[in-house]
Amino acid sequence: MNDILPDQTPVWQYLETEVKRVLGSYGYSELRMPIVEQTDLFKRSIGEVTDIVEKEMYTFEDRNGDSLTLRPEGTASCVRACEEHGLTFNQVQRLWYMGPMFRHERPQKGRYRQFHQIGVETFGMQGPDIDAELIMLTARLWRQLGLEKAVKLHLNTLGSAEARARFRDDLVAYLSEHVDKLDADSQRRLSTNPLRILDSKESSTQELLNQAPHFHDYIDEESRQHFEQLCALLDSAGIAYEVNARLVRGLDYYGKTVFEWITDQLGAQGTVCAGGRYDGLVEQLGGRPAPAVGFAMGVERLILLLETLQAVPEYVHQNVDVYAIAMGDEALADMFGIVERLRDETELRVQLHCGGGSFKSQMKKADKSGARYALLLGEDERRSGVVTLKPLRETADQKQINTAALTAELVAIYAAEQE
Repeated sequence: MNDILPDQTPVWQYLETEVKRVLGSYGYSELRMPIVEQTDLFKRSIGEVTDIVEKEMYTFEDRNGDSLTLRPEGTASCVRACEEHGLTFNQVQRLWYMGPMFRHERPQKGRYRQFHQIGVETFGMQGPDIDAELIMLTARLWRQLGLEKAVKLHLNTLGSAEARARFRDDLVAYLSEHVDKLDADSQRRLSTNPLRILDSKESSTQELLNQAPHFHDYIDEESRQHFEQLCALLDSAGIAYEVNARLVRGLDYYGKTVFEWITDQLGAQGTVCAGGRYDGLVEQLGGRPAPAVGFAMGVERLILLLETLQAVPEYVHQNVDVYAIAMGDEALADMFGIVERLRDETELRVQLHCGGGSFKSQMKKADKSGARYALLLGEDERRSGVVTLKPLRETADQKQINTAALTAELVAIYAAEQE
C-alpha cells in the first residue's frame, strides 16, 4: 500500500475530472459504498474457488465475531447497495463509483495491495445497446485522455450458464488427458476454475489449448445473436475491436458479453479496463432478477499509462497562477485584502507567501511554485496605490498596476493568453 504524494495528486485529479466529465455527458450518477462488507457477499458473488476469495482478500472478524472483508472489487458492493435501497427492481440505473479496493496479491509494476478503481454499473437493460454504450463511453474517454492509439478492444461472449457448463465439462475432460503438459497454475485451476486456463500466459499451455474444444462452438443462439448485434453497433460507430475467443473474466458472475481494453505500453500488465454482463448476479445475491452490465478500470494503471506516453497536459502540474509577495507588516496586511479580493472576483489560483524571508528567497519560492506571475507589494507601491506584476515564465517587462484595476487587468491578461 502506498501514499499518493502532492506531486502525484494533480494527475489523479486530472484523470478523475475527465472521467466525471465523460460519465456526466452520458447521464450517469455517482454511488458511494463503504469499503468494508460482509465476507459472504464476495464469496457468493465472486465464487469461493476463485483466486481472489481463496488467497487475496483481506478478511477479519469484528468484535461481534462477524466476518468482514475489505472490498476486493466494486460490483458486488454496488449490487448489494442497489438491492438494499430498492434501486434495481423494474428500474433502469446508470451508476458509477470511485475508490480504493484491497487484494493481498503479489505487488508489481502498476499494482498495489490497496489500489483504486473507477467502476460503472448499469441495471435493467438487457439488450446489446447498453453493452455498446459502455464500450463507446470508454472509447470517448480514451480520446479525451489522448490514449486512443495506445489501447485496443478485445471482445468475446461467454454465452449462457448452461453453455458454459457444457463447455467446461468438455474442456476439463480434454485437459485432464494432458494434465502433465499444463503449467502449475493451470493444473490447480483445472479442479477449481478451469475457464481461467484459457487466458494462461504459458506458451506450453497455449499450444495445448489450440487443440482443445472451441468455446464458440458451445454458444447458445440467444447469446450469439446478442453478440452479433453488439458487433454491428460497434461497427456502425466506427469502433475497432478484435474478437478474442479465449477472453474470459476472472469472476464467476460474468455471462454473455465480456470485453477488455488492453495496451502493449506497460509490459505484461496490459489490461487497463475490463467488464461485461452479469445478468444473474442481482438474483444470486437475493434480489429479483435484473439484467446488468458494467466495467472497472484501474486508476494506478491508467496513470502509469498517461505518464509513460507523456499524455498528461502541462497545465495539470501547475496549481498556482499568481504568487503574491509583500515586504513589511503593513504591506502584508494590505496584500491579504488584495489576494482575497482576487479570489472573490476571479477563478485565478493565488498563493500568498507566508513565513517571511528576504526578497530574494521569496522570489525563489515564487519561481518554484510554478506561477506565471509574481504580485509584489512593498512600501513604495503602498504609498502609490499600485502593485507590481512580474512575469515569471517569459521575458516581458514587469509593470505596475493600480490596485483598484488589478482584477480587470489580470482577467484581461489571462483571457489574451487563452486565445
